Amino acid sequence: MTPQIELQNVDKHYGAFHALKDIDLVIEKGSFVALVGPSGCGKSTLLRSIAGLESITSGTLKIAGNTMNGVPPRKRDVAMVFQSYALYPHMTVEKNLSYSLRLKGTPREQARKRAEEVAATTGLTNLLSRYPRQLSGGQRQRVAMGRAIIRDPKAFLFDEPLSNLDASLRVQMRKEIRSLHDRLGATSVYVTHDQIEAMTMADHVVVMRDGIIEQHGKPLDLYDFPANRFVGGFIGTPAMNFIESTIGADGATLMLDGLGGETIALGRKLEPGRAVVAGLRPEFLRVTDEESASFHVELGPVESTGSVNYLSSIDQKLTIVQSERTGLKAGDRVGVTIDPKLIHLFDASTEQRIVSA
Repeated sequence: MTPQIELQNVDKHYGAFHALKDIDLVIEKGSFVALVGPSGCGKSTLLRSIAGLESITSGTLKIAGNTMNGVPPRKRDVAMVFQSYALYPHMTVEKNLSYSLRLKGTPREQARKRAEEVAATTGLTNLLSRYPRQLSGGQRQRVAMGRAIIRDPKAFLFDEPLSNLDASLRVQMRKEIRSLHDRLGATSVYVTHDQIEAMTMADHVVVMRDGIIEQHGKPLDLYDFPANRFVGGFIGTPAMNFIESTIGADGATLMLDGLGGETIALGRKLEPGRAVVAGLRPEFLRVTDEESASFHVELGPVESTGSVNYLSSIDQKLTIVQSERTGLKAGDRVGVTIDPKLIHLFDASTEQRIVSA
C-alpha cells in the first residue's frame, strides 16, 4: 500500500495548551480512516492540521509524499466537508458544485458538464436548478460532498458531517458516504464522536484522548483487543461493564469484588492476588439457571425495544443485552454466565490490557 497522508511526531500547542501530542500516523491511499474520541480529544484539530487550517507546532506532515509544513490550504489539494454544509445560498446546486472549477478558470460548458457528472454520482441530477433553501438536510450534505468530489482531491476530509441530521437520515447518509468512497477509490479521513459511525464506515479507526492516539487499527481488532480500559469502554455499545476484581490464590480464578466477591474460572493463569478490572461486554453476558451461572445479580430496570432487552443490575454496575423476549423484572435475582475467553482484564493501576502468557 502507498501512504497518502503521513504524520510524524506532530505536536500542536495553543499557548500553554498541548492539543496534539507526538502524533504518528500513516493513512494509506484509498483507505477510509475514522478519527474518533470524546469532545476535546484533538480529533478535529488533527483533521484541520491535515487541511492546513491549523499550523502544526512541530513534526512533519506529508500528503502524497510531499511535505506540507507551512503550505497553505489551497495548495494541499484536499477537500473538506464541514458539519455546517457551507453552501452559497444565492447559488443553485449546479453553481455550488462548479464554483471551484470556475474559480480556476475552467470554461463554463466544461464546468457545467463536470457538475452534471458529479450530480449523477451523488444523486443530485434532478436538483441542479434548486437553491440550498429548497433542499433537505441530506440533500444539502450531498451537495457539500459533491462540491468536494468535483475537485478530484488527494484526500477527502470530513468534519462530523452528519451531526445536524436526524437519526434515520444519519444511517442512510453513512451508507451513502461509504458507498461513494468505494466508487471513487478515494482516501477519506472522517472525524466523529460517534463510535457506531466509526465502526460501520471505516477500514481503520483511530481512537484519541487528550491529544494522543490511544490505539488505532481495524474496527473489529479494537473491539476484540482494546489496548486499555479507555478504548474498551469507548468502542462497543452499550459500553463495556467494568468490575473491580482480584486474581484468586490459584491464579486461575477471578474474584469479582465489585459484584459481591463471587469467584469465576478464568481459563488462564495470572499472578495470584493481582488487582485487576474485569471488562465484560453486555452482549456476551447470558442469563442462565442457577447451576451453570458464573455469578448472580439482582436486577434493577428492565428495558425492552421489542427486539432487544437491556437488563441492569440494581446497583447499575452491570448491563446485560438479551435478544430474546423475557419476563424478568426489577427485583428478580438471576444467574449470569460468560465464556471466560471473552473476559477482558485490565491492570487496576495502569488500566492497560493484561495479555496472558
